[in-house]
Amino acid sequence: MTEQEKLDKQEQKARYLRKAKTLSEALPYMRRYAGQTIVIKYGGHAMGDDDLSHSFAHDVVLMKQVGMNPVVVHGGGPQIGRMLEALQIKSSFIDGLRVTDKDTIGIAEMVLSGSINKGIVASINNVGGQAVGLSGKDSNLVIAEPLRRTRKDPDSNIEQVLDLGFVGYPKKVNADFLRMFEESSVIPVIAPIGLGENGETYNINADTMAGAIAEALGATRLLLLTDVEGVLDANGELISEMTEEKARAMIADGTISGGMIPKIDTCIHAVDHGVGAAVIIDGRVKHALLLELFTEHGAGSFIGHAK
Repeated sequence: MTEQEKLDKQEQKARYLRKAKTLSEALPYMRRYAGQTIVIKYGGHAMGDDDLSHSFAHDVVLMKQVGMNPVVVHGGGPQIGRMLEALQIKSSFIDGLRVTDKDTIGIAEMVLSGSINKGIVASINNVGGQAVGLSGKDSNLVIAEPLRRTRKDPDSNIEQVLDLGFVGYPKKVNADFLRMFEESSVIPVIAPIGLGENGETYNINADTMAGAIAEALGATRLLLLTDVEGVLDANGELISEMTEEKARAMIADGTISGGMIPKIDTCIHAVDHGVGAAVIIDGRVKHALLLELFTEHGAGSFIGHAK
């Protein structure tokens, strides 16, 4: 055996030892989450990058194989926007929410329940998992009502009700239907489309949809994949753990602002309604789910009671 071959063999052995050490360190966390439901909101850069999509699929399959019950809820706002633009259908936004008329809701459902949903299902199945694509319409999974927003008129100071069209809010979740997957090898992948009580189709914010499903299932964790590192303090440093009270105080003093506020609101509401904890995770990091679940310090901003 040459010196190079000996070095290669030593390096291979070292890699195996590192993998064995990693698995050994992860074992207590695997035991902690065995049999537990983890609801994952999947979207942003993590969903648009091929490498990240591949690692996400691997992570979800591994979670299922070690005994967890992952439930994936995905978004798709940018993809809807591109399709509307290609079809020359104009859309507008109010407070970050797309005003959704009859034409827009048809496109939203086509993109979310069609190409995006089936693409995620295919990715999971291609790495050895068994996934099934759903929307809130399947088995009346999510019954929705119109989302109502108000805004004060700057001149009259009178509250005005804003018409968002077919933008919905989860009113009822058929948790029993989703629990059927817990004892199976199947991973549900859910598009954020809801069904109105009179048969209407509603587009629901994916964070909100994931939070409602997590609450209905009494999930141990709600994980929101985002395009930022997590929640940052006034100095721009990551806050790895916070209580509900601290999160509310940071919103009040302006430390948490903009698009992070509705995500924090979703997390707080979920924790207040039976979810063990919620974590805002940087979806741009490969294997971010495993880093959060299987390591001591996690990989994002933890909101809830102490770990």
